[in-house]
Amino acid sequence: MTTLAIAAALGEMPPVDLAELIECAALQTRVDRKYVVPLTALPSLLSQLPAGTRVLDIDAERSFRYESVYFDTPWLASYHCAAYRRRRRFKVRTRTYLDSGDCWLEVKINGARDSITKHRLPYLSQDRGTVGPGREFVDEVLSREAIPADGDFAPTLVTSYRRSTLLLPATTSQRFSRVTIDTELCWQCGSASLTLPQVAVVETKSSAAAAAADRLLWRGGIRPMRISKYATGLAALRPDLPDGPWRRTLRRHFCGISASSGRPPGSATHLTPTVVRHIEQEASCV
Repeated sequence: MTTLAIAAALGEMPPVDLAELIECAALQTRVDRKYVVPLTALPSLLSQLPAGTRVLDIDAERSFRYESVYFDTPWLASYHCAAYRRRRRFKVRTRTYLDSGDCWLEVKINGARDSITKHRLPYLSQDRGTVGPGREFVDEVLSREAIPADGDFAPTLVTSYRRSTLLLPATTSQRFSRVTIDTELCWQCGSASLTLPQVAVVETKSSAAAAAADRLLWRGGIRPMRISKYATGLAALRPDLPDGPWRRTLRRHFCGISASSGRPPGSATHLTPTVVRHIEQEASCV
């Protein structure tokens, strides 16, 4: 019933096509704020968005299937830089739009004041499980951003979900902003997997200032949370890893999740001194 109510709320919004969405709010450099929202609260929130809010519509569809494959070094440099809150952090992933088959290789850079810059390369969907064909692109971006990342990049985590994207109208203090709503969240790491069927991850994307959607969520008592599909998902499935930035999120929203694992929950992989040294060296470089 909740899913139908969400679909009905999205169905009442005027559409925007992909070309206009990108023209108005590409926001490749932006500030993101993330919220974990119960599905039952979404219909009411959607109905309160500003007049003129539009929803991405492609061939009469307003919810699209995504798959992301995240890559990391043997010592998980990307993960540990996030876990230890290094000022400059990065993620490497492929993103596949499963309904269209389009695929991109992406490098996301977290910079000063939580700004995010995303670099993208068109990619073949059959190559989405490897960085190989795009390694030169990845190295060039990281080099330009002065971020060291030695070693091969291997697939570390796969996420899948459904996404709807909203375009909020410009105001006197804010240019166009975007809101994404991700549901049916799933993570896979080797033989371990988990799902979060009762919540959505809502992400606001704006040039800097808080958008109207942020203020609406705040009035409803929903505050931004530290959550990363890559890092928080990997922390939930790998209890041997440091989870400081996301511990509150994990305890509040990942308790009682539907999960399966090839090892007992809470068991830890032994980290040898050599592994620890490599982790500390890579994390300290960024």
